[in-house]
Amino acid sequence: MRNTGPITVRKLHPLFGAEISGIDITRPLSAREFGPIRAAFEEHSVLLFRDQPMDDEKQTAFSENFGPLETTGSSNPAAGTKFQRQSNLDIETGLPIPNDDMRMIYQKANYFWHSDSSFKRIPSLCSMLTARICPPEGGNTEFLCMRAAWESLPPAIQATVEPLVAEHALAYSRDRVQPGILSAKALAELPPVKQRLYRDNPINGRRALYVGAHAGHIVGWPKATGKAFLFELMERAQRPEFILSHEWREGDSIVWDNRAVVHRATAYDTVKHQRFMQRTTIGGDAPTVPQ
Repeated sequence: MRNTGPITVRKLHPLFGAEISGIDITRPLSAREFGPIRAAFEEHSVLLFRDQPMDDEKQTAFSENFGPLETTGSSNPAAGTKFQRQSNLDIETGLPIPNDDMRMIYQKANYFWHSDSSFKRIPSLCSMLTARICPPEGGNTEFLCMRAAWESLPPAIQATVEPLVAEHALAYSRDRVQPGILSAKALAELPPVKQRLYRDNPINGRRALYVGAHAGHIVGWPKATGKAFLFELMERAQRPEFILSHEWREGDSIVWDNRAVVHRATAYDTVKHQRFMQRTTIGGDAPTVPQ
């Protein structure tokens, strides 16, 4: 596929998400070619590209159109690279990882709604996930529209949320799976950070609720009270009509806006089937609050 003519944008959900066709994103893109993709990203939050066979080099090149990539920390098997590996296959041998292996237990935290890198001082702009090997069933990725979640909140709750700051840490989401699962090195790399409870899109001004599994408590509130309030906000957010579920097939690439959606993995049979996905994460440009 050559990069000629206008792209086609087909909505995937009434509220958000679009399939982009008519362009080959495995090739280098000019600024003119990338411009409509970036505009669709700002508008639709989740972009699906079908039949785009990716390797690591091509994925890196396309991801960098959005900005500089984050480097993966020590908690992931791909530590020190630009990739977050999501797989039940050993990175060295290619053999299936046993279900009781700590690497598989760790990945269960991906089943919680979260925004990638909200546990970093400068939270990410977006992520890109590419399907290299897919199971024949299961393993969907679900996206939740946090713009719609914000707009659905009663005005009194919006007013309560606006001045609040939450403390985020990778440990909060991982401890929900198994307390103490992170190594001392991983904990030292990622100390807790503060994040506002909403993020505004600088292009169109649309506001999104900014909470998820990495958020542990509200700064300045009793921890139990803050934790309960964060739980309530997520319960209000996860309406079925706000959710887009994507059934992967090999050659799919999805880019999503971590400012505007949260996402979660869904289960598949990790004994019978193989799954290998590669994620790149594009860094943001500023903290949400002074640290």
